[in-house]
Amino acid sequence: MQDRSVTGEAIDIPTPDGIMDGYAAHPDGAGPFPLVVLFIDIWGLREELFAIARRIAAQGYYCVLPNLFYREGKVRYERRNAAGQMVSFDALPHALQEEMRSHALALNRRTAATDIAAVLDFCRARPVDSTVAAGSVGFCMGGRLAFQAAQEFPGRFQANACLHGTRLVSDAADSPHRLASVMRGEMYCGFGDRDDLTPPETRAALDQAFADRDNVTYRRNVHAGANHGYSLPDRDVYDSAAAETDWREIFAMFDRQLARSG
Repeated sequence: MQDRSVTGEAIDIPTPDGIMDGYAAHPDGAGPFPLVVLFIDIWGLREELFAIARRIAAQGYYCVLPNLFYREGKVRYERRNAAGQMVSFDALPHALQEEMRSHALALNRRTAATDIAAVLDFCRARPVDSTVAAGSVGFCMGGRLAFQAAQEFPGRFQANACLHGTRLVSDAADSPHRLASVMRGEMYCGFGDRDDLTPPETRAALDQAFADRDNVTYRRNVHAGANHGYSLPDRDVYDSAAAETDWREIFAMFDRQLARSG
């Protein structure tokens, strides 16, 4: 498919907890378009993610990228090496790592439900086709949010992707892997085989959670040699081959589950 020309813009989304800033991208034209929500990683909003939102929009979707850290302000981090690449989390000073983790730990399933509901309400006044299923893509922390979107709003989110997600399997009753039974449509996961945040036992637990289910189809790829953060194009560990494999899977899933306008 030939990419469509797109428009991107800053947005403000009203929520019960205040205004959630963000970014939206959509194809030029009247629409309406199926919705895809892009969930941030621990680094926050930035041009790298805006470009990904535009890439999604160019395939015929209305893509919303909300700042889930809005309760604490416009949180955004960016550290680059001499080559101009964003450095990985493990290369940051310990104090900065702890500061970044504190923002992520402030988010939970309750805040996710509140914020995703606000996104859906916001989109009622946008050129979004609410008669068809919505999709989501999340990176790192945002990968967990993609699971939560599918589990908190299963009637709406039926094409969801988690790339190098974190905290997907735990002993908690609301751990993402424990709620596969409520999901619908499809779930895709991309993992790096060198990512110690999703070791083989985590991937096996997800395989088991989704095994033999007729309510949701689960697909995943484990990319040889890929590290945590491999799918983000500005990152020092970016693996273009792995990332493009994921995007082929994701856009094929969207084709199957989201009826595109036009």
